[in-house]
Amino acid sequence: MGDLFANLGLGFSTAVSLENLAFCFLGCLVGTLVGVLPGVGPIATIAMLLPLTFNLDPTGALIMLAGIYYGAQYGGSTGAILLHIPGEVTSVVTTLDGHQMARNGQAGIALGIAALGSFAAGTMATIVVAVLAVPLTRLALLFGAAEYFALMVLGLTLAVVLVRGSVLKALSVTIVGLLLSTVGTDLETGEERLTLGLSALTGGIHFVVLAMGIFGLAEVLRNLENPEHRDAVKAHIGRLLPSLDDLKRCIGPILRGTGLGAALGILPGNGAVLGPFASYSLEKKLARDPSRFGRGAIEGVAGPESANNAGAQTAFIPLLTLGIPPNAVMALMVGAMTIHGIIPGPLVMTKSPTLFWGMIASMWIGNLMLLIINLPLIGLWVRLLRVPYRLMFPSILLFCCIGIYSTNNEASNVIMMAIFGLVGYGLQKFGFEPAPLLLGFILGGLLEEKLRQALILSRGSFWTFVQRPVSGGLLLLAVVVFILAVLPAIRESRKKALIE
Repeated sequence: MGDLFANLGLGFSTAVSLENLAFCFLGCLVGTLVGVLPGVGPIATIAMLLPLTFNLDPTGALIMLAGIYYGAQYGGSTGAILLHIPGEVTSVVTTLDGHQMARNGQAGIALGIAALGSFAAGTMATIVVAVLAVPLTRLALLFGAAEYFALMVLGLTLAVVLVRGSVLKALSVTIVGLLLSTVGTDLETGEERLTLGLSALTGGIHFVVLAMGIFGLAEVLRNLENPEHRDAVKAHIGRLLPSLDDLKRCIGPILRGTGLGAALGILPGNGAVLGPFASYSLEKKLARDPSRFGRGAIEGVAGPESANNAGAQTAFIPLLTLGIPPNAVMALMVGAMTIHGIIPGPLVMTKSPTLFWGMIASMWIGNLMLLIINLPLIGLWVRLLRVPYRLMFPSILLFCCIGIYSTNNEASNVIMMAIFGLVGYGLQKFGFEPAPLLLGFILGGLLEEKLRQALILSRGSFWTFVQRPVSGGLLLLAVVVFILAVLPAIRESRKKALIE
């Protein structure tokens, strides 16, 4: 326990520097903004901002990117409550009762309880991150190449199983992501792989180009295709602070939502997305009068919003301790760390303790900032919600092109980004989730590296993955999870759980 407090002391001394406080505030502000505005998500935003972080201090850059991620979870509730349009996927459940509360003249109370529940959940979940960080990192240090390979296989399997839509489609895009990670020159043999004879591909596909294409540009195209329909609440926002009775009624949902969200947020794939749905279902079952849900029940806002933000915080656990990204945003964080020469995984804590604990400490500070940003500035967010998307997208496209070109001043990167943008748009049109592709791309290089290392150590024997108890157990679990996911009965219940 003494070590934990010493580590947190180091983290706070790093996070409270003027520069890092500014980055944290900027990240939270931008995150809230992209969460509020429909059609601009944290994945696309972080992908677009990655080129700007090249010349920043790694700690400040990662604190800012993390702030964008959990800030977007806060902001997503504003559009869900006032417009019936969730700014984030994780805010879909909030629309059910939050918007009804707004229509009943309780918009301010709904926004207030969403912010307070998010703050409480984010604060408690950050404690979980801090407590679990050291033991999980020590466990990860005992892993060899075979165990890491098996862990990444399990992570990709869970990402495939938990993603919305067809398991087969998710598996196919994951394999495409793995193949894309092999494009370029083999570092061991020096031979070119899958370059199609193009000199632009000899160095491989740049992570930022792929991310900005399949998420940034594809999201712009998708939003332009759908005409905007905003069921805006015209009524006065009213008071923001819930009454004492409202708070008493919400304590249980907030605590239960925090627990569910924190546990599910660690899972790869759509783990953090499952939290709000699970919380809403639980609160509806526990309610004395379930018919209130869907008509403006305050518990239907408090529980899911708490689960949403708790999951956003605990998603950092596998990233910081194991180097395994549990979702697409964390995959972008891996890319940002790699850009700055930091290898994600258990060695980050020992080699870059100020970065590791500075990020964790910044989450507490960020949650407090978000509470301050969200409630007093609600009038500003309401005005921004009235800005049509057709007026925003030209600046988004221009920003994408400038950002990509500035990475290494090559026009070919802009062309490749445009191609991946069309690919990402096509994937979404045909019902393919692009997130597993990015996870496959990020983990592909590490997967190949650990596979080669394990085979070299075992002199080419594939039995090493089965004979070692930890790697064998992880691979067996991956197989069992995949088989269960494709069974008809499980597949149907999975569709209901993910709200197909």
